[in-house]
Amino acid sequence: MAMAMAMAMAVPFSSSLRAAPQPRLSTSFRSSPSSLGSCCCSCFSRQRHRSSQPKRLRAGRRFSPVSALYVDDDEDYLVDAPISKGDGFSFTGGKYSDEKDPSDEWFAKGKMVNAYQVQATPGTAKEPIFGLAMGEASQTLEDTFRWFCVEEGDQNKPSVLLLHGLPSQAYSFRKVLPVLSSDHHVVALDWLGFGFSDKPQVDLGFKYTRTEYAEALKSVVEALNIERTAIVVQGYFAPAVVQFASTNQDKVSQLILINPPLTEKHTKLPSALSCFSTFLLGDIFAQDPLRASDKPLTDCGPYILDEEDAMVYRRPYLSSGAAGFSLTAITRALARELKDSVTFLRKTLASNEWSRPTYILWGTKDRWLEISGVEESASTMNIEVLSLSEVGHHAQEDYGEEVGLIVHKLLKKFVYA
Repeated sequence: MAMAMAMAMAVPFSSSLRAAPQPRLSTSFRSSPSSLGSCCCSCFSRQRHRSSQPKRLRAGRRFSPVSALYVDDDEDYLVDAPISKGDGFSFTGGKYSDEKDPSDEWFAKGKMVNAYQVQATPGTAKEPIFGLAMGEASQTLEDTFRWFCVEEGDQNKPSVLLLHGLPSQAYSFRKVLPVLSSDHHVVALDWLGFGFSDKPQVDLGFKYTRTEYAEALKSVVEALNIERTAIVVQGYFAPAVVQFASTNQDKVSQLILINPPLTEKHTKLPSALSCFSTFLLGDIFAQDPLRASDKPLTDCGPYILDEEDAMVYRRPYLSSGAAGFSLTAITRALARELKDSVTFLRKTLASNEWSRPTYILWGTKDRWLEISGVEESASTMNIEVLSLSEVGHHAQEDYGEEVGLIVHKLLKKFVYA
């Protein structure tokens, strides 16, 4: 009860809606960038417009209105209710209605894939503070984890795997998918702990470390029957993807990193993320959907999310306490490993053993990972850098179609490299 009262005191993150400036693409190449010249200006001519009327939080068909607390038929106290009751807490961030939720439309486009063996003896997930039982939606129900992905394009064409950053979802690539799918088989994936994928508790089969994510990614690629793929990864998940790619180069045709942690200045988590790694307060903060989704997504760049898009990102935190508990586990693991992960990424990509074509896209308005030192670091790894002016940390969210066009150009250069 003390936890619920503390969460109710959380201050909602207030956001105003405004139009964003036009970004510009600049390139830092040691080789000629002429092959990208045709997209450098025309594809960035669009102004973004934002609705001035915020929309209500809405619930989809999978969930009924929720209660803050729930007692099941056996009188067991649950922090979050079974899935039929909503499996969620009550928050200051909003409430459910019976209207259609845009996250349901996104879910309908995808599928669940079982991959990566659960590494622990089956047990019942409990919230980590008081050890209270959690509902069905917070449990891992299979021997392998469930991953949500959206797949578009012809499976006979070259594959591209789109991997979001922290904290985000595959939904961030919704505008990139249609740009690439005409010429590629494209898969956007929710990492474990995010979106519609499983959110296992730390002591129930997944510890959210870089190595575990790298091993799990291999399992997902195999489950999707992808023999070889280009990979586009954004943000703090880049080191895990580089670890996977470095030991599975035969499965990787090309690597594109979007605002990865790359320099010594990038080895410390920003306060918008590190707050979730603190003892007790981090667990409380992670249960506020506005603090866990809206604030980090808008704190790292110059843009404010449309309300409909923000509702999709809030959905996991509104529908289950497991999303918040996973977020604390992820940020704690990341805080411990980040310095080593940055060193590992740079050493691996600079190694003579790394042979895959690699590029970096960099949103210069990233408030978490500053651009200072990026080009110098990239030059030591012989990596080309494309800078996107007026674009923040989550470039694919800020300007999805334009990022899609740039990625498309890069993929055409080395489809079968």
